[in-house]
Amino acid sequence: MEIYYLAAGIAILVSMALGVARAVLGPTVFDRILAVNMFGTKAVLLVSVFAFFSGRPDILDIALLYSLLNFVGVIAALRLVERGKHYANSFSREDLEDEEENA
Repeated sequence: MEIYYLAAGIAILVSMALGVARAVLGPTVFDRILAVNMFGTKAVLLVSVFAFFSGRPDILDIALLYSLLNFVGVIAALRLVERGKHYANSFSREDLEDEEENA
């Protein structure tokens, strides 16, 4: 049974290496974000395999927490890309003052 855990761990590590390669070589920012998301998902799988291999299912809580952080991080990165590079600086003081006067 241990050989299956080892094979699963090696397969996950290989797919993580491919994800890192896509993150580094990705032609677009969306490819890179998708690769980072895949890396995070594979990390959760690797932690889960380790938890079952070591006989400590309480480590699965760490995997769940990491998956939540991975999801929030990817959503934040996509929102940043969606808004553009200078989204926070796109409003001038005059625009903000006009909005305050109209309110």
